[in-house]
Amino acid sequence: MAVTEDAAAIAGELAHLRRAIHAEPEIGLHLPLTQEKIVVALDGLPLEVTLGSALSSVTAVLRGGAGHGPAVLLRADMDALPVTERTGLDFASRVGGTMHACGHDLHSAMLVGAARLLSERRADLPGSVVFMFQPGEEGHGGARFMIEEGVLDAAGERAAAAYALHVASAELHAGVFSTREGPIMAAAEALDITVHGRGGHGSEPHHAADPIPAACEIVTALQVLVTRTFDIFDPVVITVGSFHAGTTNNVIPDQARLEVTIRSFSAASRMQVREAVVRLVHDIAAAHGLTATAEFENSYPVTVNDQREARFAAEVVTDLLGEDRFLPRSNPMAGAEDFSYVLDQVPGAFIMLGACPPLVDPDAAPFNHSAFAVFDDTVLADGAALFAELAVRRLALPAR
Repeated sequence: MAVTEDAAAIAGELAHLRRAIHAEPEIGLHLPLTQEKIVVALDGLPLEVTLGSALSSVTAVLRGGAGHGPAVLLRADMDALPVTERTGLDFASRVGGTMHACGHDLHSAMLVGAARLLSERRADLPGSVVFMFQPGEEGHGGARFMIEEGVLDAAGERAAAAYALHVASAELHAGVFSTREGPIMAAAEALDITVHGRGGHGSEPHHAADPIPAACEIVTALQVLVTRTFDIFDPVVITVGSFHAGTTNNVIPDQARLEVTIRSFSAASRMQVREAVVRLVHDIAAAHGLTATAEFENSYPVTVNDQREARFAAEVVTDLLGEDRFLPRSNPMAGAEDFSYVLDQVPGAFIMLGACPPLVDPDAAPFNHSAFAVFDDTVLADGAALFAELAVRRLALPAR
């Protein structure tokens, strides 16, 4: 049978697994319930399964029976978000304040499906497949931890290519795949700025060192920095999402704190903006006779698709499912992904998959991370089939 027919035959089981994961979401690097569900779902397959040490990851290796060849890595993230679900689904989250609002439950089920499909084809595989079930994508850098624990070399040699799928609850119609060559997701920096002053009475600012005017100047100067420093064709986005200072109207506070997100789309702009914002913060504070700290945390690099691998993935989609099932993406997305750490070391592609429910306008549907985001189960079979077909065809290619 064709891989699409085999995938369709297990679609109900994949939906059952997805919904079980959805109902018990977990956040961060430690997902014991999710890990257990994945291990149970893989039980009985001819896989070498390893559990993570620093995080509750699952790495499974399938060794082909058609001779020793290269390895291909397929990745699914497993973690949820700190969101209170408001979808009203009958399998909605049973964990307060936690929701699979980014579709990682679908990714996990699709990768389990791929493991089943490829296990059935093991005898014909001229190499190995590494299945990477990853916790902690949402700001915790789980991919980096798995790389440190050896996932890229789990088959005994460095993977020759790596692929990840990511569902979208809006923008794309269900079952439509989309990717692009080059940058596909932005780099993301979380920057914490603290301006240190000297508190005092609001009626006598000359006896204090007020951090608020300096912090306000930093907010506006960051926007000028974007428009006057960076090429509009290699853009940078800086957003101050939080500004906290003081407790009441007649007290000058000791400090003002800003929380900032920065997005960039090339390694060069990322390096430039990181240096520029720190210098700007320190210089403005000094101009006011104050000091300031600027600390980066939870940063992800740019996710860059290899040109040949992205083109290859598009060809596989159109050949397997039809030309109407692939939509080339013109521009990268401003979201960020820790699959970037994988693609920094292994050529590969990050591919979007529309999962907007039927009868819902993708342009109006709630997007990923919304408490109302709903993802259509019907895409699970095609996602599993594409994962499997990417591995089969990539292993059959001559060494690059």
